[in-house]
Amino acid sequence: MENLIKEMTEAGVVPVVKIDNADDAVSLAAALRKGGINCAEITFRTDAAEESIKRISTEFPDMLIIAGTVLTPKQADKAIAAGAKAIVSPGLNPMVVKHCIEKGYPVVPGVCTPSEVEQAMSLGLTYLKFFPAEAAGGVKMIKAMAAPYTGIRFMPTGGINVSNLADYLNCRAVFACGGSWMVPSDKIAAGKFDEIEKLTAEAAALLKEVRK
Repeated sequence: MENLIKEMTEAGVVPVVKIDNADDAVSLAAALRKGGINCAEITFRTDAAEESIKRISTEFPDMLIIAGTVLTPKQADKAIAAGAKAIVSPGLNPMVVKHCIEKGYPVVPGVCTPSEVEQAMSLGLTYLKFFPAEAAGGVKMIKAMAAPYTGIRFMPTGGINVSNLADYLNCRAVFACGGSWMVPSDKIAAGKFDEIEKLTAEAAALLKEVRK
């Protein structure tokens, strides 16, 4: 888990990807890498997720591939078997979290309330997804929750884009941000990977500027 968090922290921005056709997976991954981001969260929102993870992991074994929107233990098993290095979920399902812990899968569940943070802590977790970030109070909410829970670090996701990315990354309680603005599904489906590369490069440049 420590190595995973280190990789995610170094990446800074984790593209949250919804792929409808696994044939687009490798081209998408290549565009992200060319743009300067060597990681992606492939969400289990479509039937193409498992195969997409497998193809990207095979083509780019050094790329940090995370499985997102994992809602069941079965999905977690499929994701890891396909090559995902970690499991991320929008909420905190104790059944899924316990399964991942028992199997040794790094897991980052979603929270948006103090009660959920404490539930995560009771399961031994300190790195959590904050979702839906903007709708749940954004940076102000993260800072408010970080005050009593000093050992918790968050990966906000939901409503993050180039206009507010720096605000989140400058928050000490944030270790990385998830976002889908650089990987819109319509551009993936249309094969506009050059545009995705450009959007990714803009995100990477902003990240570098924030962290200099």
